[in-house]
Order: sequence, then C-alpha cells, then structure tokens
Amino acid sequence: MPMIRECIVTTVDSSGRPHIAPLGLIEDGEEWIIAPFRPSTTLENLRATSYAVANYTDDARLFAGLVTGRADWPLVALKTTPAPRLAAALAHAELVVTHVVEDQQRPRFHCKVDRVEQHAPFEGFNRARNAVLECAILMTRLRMLPREKIDQEIAYLAIAIEKTAGEAEREAWSWLMEKRDAFYKDN
Repeated sequence: MPMIRECIVTTVDSSGRPHIAPLGLIEDGEEWIIAPFRPSTTLENLRATSYAVANYTDDARLFAGLVTGRADWPLVALKTTPAPRLAAALAHAELVVTHVVEDQQRPRFHCKVDRVEQHAPFEGFNRARNAVLECAILMTRLRMLPREKIDQEIAYLAIAIEKTAGEAEREAWSWLMEKRDAFYKDN
C-alpha cells in the first residue's frame, strides 16, 4: 500500500477562482497522485487548469473547518502557479498534472512536484491535532460507516483531546462534534 499524505489542496477554476479541499495525496515515486471523488470541484479544477498546490499545515482547524463547511481561509498568491497557497501553510508543494488515469469513481491525476517552499518551522507532534485530523476524516464517512463504529472511534480520539488539546484543537473538535450531532439528528 502506498503512503498517503494528508494535506490541504488548493486549486483554481478556469476563471482563477480558488477552491480549498482536504485530501490525501498518494505517493507515486517522485510524483503525487490526487484522486478526488466524482463529482467534486477539485476534480473539475484539475481538468480545467492542470495545477494544484499541496499545503502542509499543523493547524487542525483547517481540516476540521473544511469538512464542516468553513471554507474561507486566507490565501497567498504564487508567482509560479495559478493556484494559491494557504497563508497558514508551514510549507507547500506546487504540482503540475502530467497525466490522468480515468476511473468511474475517483480519477487519478498524476502530478510532478514543480516547486517546494517552506514558510514556518514544524514545532513537533501533538496528539490532539492528530485526533482532530482523524476525526475530520471520520466525518467525511458518516454516510458510509455504522454509527457504532463512528462513536467508538470518537470515544478513543476524545482521550487525546482531553489530555493534550490547546484552544485551537478544542475549537476544531467542537466543530466536528457539531457536524456529527447534526448528522445524527437529521438521519
């Protein structure tokens, strides 16, 4: 199984309007594969422009925010690619699509890394940030997994939140719990 790197991907449409999405990039030797589900804005933007930016961040609020409908995050224009980067990125990689392998559910956009830049130091791991990331991924699977599985996973992840979270992680966690509660209230 290949390595998957969780990051925030920024793309633009043909008019230059940006889109931000949390995605797992699939390692493919020196390249990365972006495999967005159909239908998705990321997929349409990659078809329209063939550029993306992989944003590497340790701000858990970005992942939680994006999966809970909070899509307005500060962006920084880049000189060498049409897609912007996140202002909160510790680093970013500019990606150019080299070819596409079509698939009914998730086409695979093979991308070469054109440029990498660092913006801030990585200051270490935090269990609560990792728990928020895992919970954010879990929230994208509410329709696919049984509630019992969701509840078990959340109970385990909540331990890291209780023991190691700062203010940002607690805020992100609250957004995710609001999403979960709203989903089960309506379903």
